[in-house]
Amino acid sequence: MPGKQEQVMRKTRFVDQLKEGDRLDDIFVVKAARLSETRAGKPYLILEVADRSGEIGGPVWEQVEAFQQSCPVGGFVHLSGQVQVYQGKPQLRIDAARAVDRSAVDLADFVPVAKGDREAMAAELQALVVKVADPFLKKLLNRFFSKESFWPRFQEAPAAKGIHHAYLGGLLEHSLSVAKVANLLAGHYPGVDRSLLLAGALLHDIGKIEELAMVMAAIDYTEQGRLKGHLVMGSEMVAAAAAQIDDFPPELLTRLQHLILSHHGRQDFGSPVVPMTVEAFLLSWIDDMDAKMNLMEQLRLKIKQPGLQWSEYQRVLERYLYLGPLESLEEEVVETPVKRRSASRSSAQMNFESLLKK
Repeated sequence: MPGKQEQVMRKTRFVDQLKEGDRLDDIFVVKAARLSETRAGKPYLILEVADRSGEIGGPVWEQVEAFQQSCPVGGFVHLSGQVQVYQGKPQLRIDAARAVDRSAVDLADFVPVAKGDREAMAAELQALVVKVADPFLKKLLNRFFSKESFWPRFQEAPAAKGIHHAYLGGLLEHSLSVAKVANLLAGHYPGVDRSLLLAGALLHDIGKIEELAMVMAAIDYTEQGRLKGHLVMGSEMVAAAAAQIDDFPPELLTRLQHLILSHHGRQDFGSPVVPMTVEAFLLSWIDDMDAKMNLMEQLRLKIKQPGLQWSEYQRVLERYLYLGPLESLEEEVVETPVKRRSASRSSAQMNFESLLKK
């Protein structure tokens, strides 16, 4: 790997701009590099790379060991090759690869960031905390969403490694969206404990702060995250915070932990328990809906042609989708002042290495 370089190397083309037949000569971050074998026992490498606009991959058939050494997961690599289409999807035919030092790249080219104004989203979330009437739950929420040691990490953290809200600011965006819908439905259905539902919505994914970490420009699981998962970790974090609040009612803590532990809805989806309260049912459905809507939003943002069209088969949803471009969001992004967008990227870059450390 080369030493520190004086000049930052900028990308010239992004993944979402690549078309079949294009020659490739650019820098990417390595998302995955998996060794496999052909039926004849010949090793090959399945390489997946990305930049802030998307992901692309392809097989490496020759000089597999050398390629693997040049492509550590989370590292940066300069690839040469060509864009092909295989089974209807673009993939790379990789001819050459060389490692690129982290100091030689602009991280803003590789780190996807929430499109919304994170300062505005943070203020909106804190306004929802004010609406929580229960004094114990409000104190608990303030321990997470006003502490200087935690609050900045929450605002920058991703909500997932992939599928939905898998970008810096994703956890804030997702938690806020879930809480806003929860606040709406709490007033629509009788007998819903608004304070409890809002607290559960804001804290349901809090464990992802410790479950996920940034490895250079790639989101990956921490050791603790793999072994325990964010539902258990989040429940533990909430219990630890409640223990620091005088006379916090044990029964209230149990009900809140139930929301966190059951919000995946089913045990085969990773929840230790299924939803058993009104608030737990609502939170599980809202969380699932918001994740799916974000997945479709990401797909729609990639559609360049007008009108409805069929997507590729979506394995996570087990179906094809009939979607059109998300023009309103695209227009909002285009109209966003350049100065503000640049500041957002600069902030992501400056805070990149420290935001998700324990």
